[in-house]
Amino acid sequence: MSITQKWISPLVPMALAVALAMSPATANGYRAKDKPVPVANAAMIVTPSRDWNQLSIKPGKKAETWTLDGEQLNDVTWFGGIAPGEPLVREISKKRKPLPKFTSATLLVELPELLEATYRSAKDIGSFKVISSAPDRFLGQDGIRFSYEYVDNDNLPRKGEARAALAKGQLYMVTFDAPRLHFFDKLLEDFHALSDSARLS
Repeated sequence: MSITQKWISPLVPMALAVALAMSPATANGYRAKDKPVPVANAAMIVTPSRDWNQLSIKPGKKAETWTLDGEQLNDVTWFGGIAPGEPLVREISKKRKPLPKFTSATLLVELPELLEATYRSAKDIGSFKVISSAPDRFLGQDGIRFSYEYVDNDNLPRKGEARAALAKGQLYMVTFDAPRLHFFDKLLEDFHALSDSARLS
């Protein structure tokens, strides 16, 4: 029995089969409950309150994705220590498809715009809407929490929530994305528990 099969949450069989068929990525890292682990090649430590899987494909040098049931159903992506001049995710072509960069002048209130621009370019989506934004405490720092909705390139409506903070001139952020119907609300509390556990080392 594979790690994915062993730790997968009970879901509607048909929906799960379709979603996993759409996403060939498999987990290569097991993140055990109550065991602190560094994330995103940064000085950020997370202690999950339940078991998670880390995907083998990383969206960037300073980012990594965790999931319970496959990234099409629930996607938690950590961004650790993004320095001024760096994009959130890997830039495939700086000339043909440049990504927005975090800068030393970027304010917390501008982070939703940074994520939106990154999603539009990296994920090839046209529809993205920020639903709410408010001050937040994240990693023991003054930060921001914001929610958003978008339609991915498979025309599936998705909903997301992000938490972010600036520390020593660098950006730390975590996002949670899932299909808007059923899956987002089902795992939102798990995301809150996971992101609440994050701290700087």
